[in-house]
Amino acid sequence: MSLIPYALTRPFLFGMDAEAAHDLTMDMLTRGQGTPLQWAWCHDTVDDPIELAGLTFPNRVGMAAGLDKNARCIDALGAMGFGFVEVGTVTPKPQPGNPKPRMFRLPKAQALINRLGFNNDGLDAFIRNVQQAKFRQQKRRHPMLLGLNIGKNATTPIEEATRDYLTCLDGVYPHADYVTVNISSPNTQNLRSLQSDEALDALLGAIAERREVLARQPGPSGKARRVPIFVKIAPDLDAAQVSVIAATLQRHGMDGVIATNTTISRDAVQGLPHAQETGGLSGAPVLEASNRVIAQLRAALGRQFPIIGVGGIMSAEDAVSKIRAGADVVQIYTGLIYAGPGLPSSAARAIKKAMR
Repeated sequence: MSLIPYALTRPFLFGMDAEAAHDLTMDMLTRGQGTPLQWAWCHDTVDDPIELAGLTFPNRVGMAAGLDKNARCIDALGAMGFGFVEVGTVTPKPQPGNPKPRMFRLPKAQALINRLGFNNDGLDAFIRNVQQAKFRQQKRRHPMLLGLNIGKNATTPIEEATRDYLTCLDGVYPHADYVTVNISSPNTQNLRSLQSDEALDALLGAIAERREVLARQPGPSGKARRVPIFVKIAPDLDAAQVSVIAATLQRHGMDGVIATNTTISRDAVQGLPHAQETGGLSGAPVLEASNRVIAQLRAALGRQFPIIGVGGIMSAEDAVSKIRAGADVVQIYTGLIYAGPGLPSSAARAIKKAMR
C-alpha cells in the first residue's frame, strides 16, 4: 500500500496547469523509482495470470500508452500493481508536439482533453530509457510485461507513414514484449486515415512482412523470437468500419487489438469549460463508446483473438465492464489521474473476483 493517500495529493496537482502537473508527476516518478520514495505510490500486484498472444500477463490491468511517452518511468509504473505497462507513442525523430496549452481537465465529467501530438524525445532516447529499466531483473513467477507503442512523425507525409512505422518497429522490436501500432490518435494530422480500408491493408501488410524478417534475427538474449503486434484503434468508428478493421487484422496475422484511443466526440461534455478544445477526449465519457467497439470487435473476431480494452475506466466496476463487453485485459490512463495509484490493484482484484 502507498504511504501517501492520493486524496491528499490530488488537490495540489489539480491546482496546477494540467500539463505542468503531468510533467511534475513524471519527474517525481522518474527520480523516485527504485528508491524508498517509491513507497509513496506502490501497491501490491494482484496475481491473476492470463495467456494472450503467447504471453503470460500477470494480471488483467495495464498502463495505457500516452502517460510515459519517453519510457522514463517503467519501473515506477510497475510498482503501482500493473500487470503490464505500455509506453510511447514514440516516433523516429524527436518532436515537440503541438503548441501549448494542449491538455485540459474537465473535472465534472471526470475527463481530459489533450492535443499533445506525439511529443517525445525520439526513438534513440526511448530505447536507451527502455534498456535502463530494471523490472526484468525482478524474480517473479509472472514478470511484468512491457508494450512499446509506435507512431509517425508529424512532418512525415501520410503517404510515407509506413516508413516511420517500420523504422520504429526495427528499433523497439528487440526490447518489447509486444509492439502497438498507433493509428488512432486524433492529434497527428491525417493519422486516423490509416484506419481506412486500403491504407490499413498496406500498412499492416508491410509491418507483417518486416516482422517475419525480425522474427528470424537473434535478439538481446541471442535467440530469435516472434514479438506480438497489436493495433490501437479509435472509438469513433461505425459497425461497418469495425468489421473491415477486424478482417484486416486477421488477414495480416496481427496478434491483438487495443480498443480504444481517445474520442473526437463532445456529446457527453457539452457546455462544460474546455469542452470545445481541439484534441482527444478521454475519461468517463469514453466508457460507453469504447465498450461498444469492444463488443463489435469480439463479435467479428471470435473468442480467441486478443482484445485489450481501454477508455473510461475510472473505477474497478468500469474495468469489469470492459471484460464483460469482450476484452481479455484492460488498460488505464485518465482513471489514474482522477482516482490515483490504487486503481490498478483494485481493478485487478475486482476482475479476478468477477472471473471466478
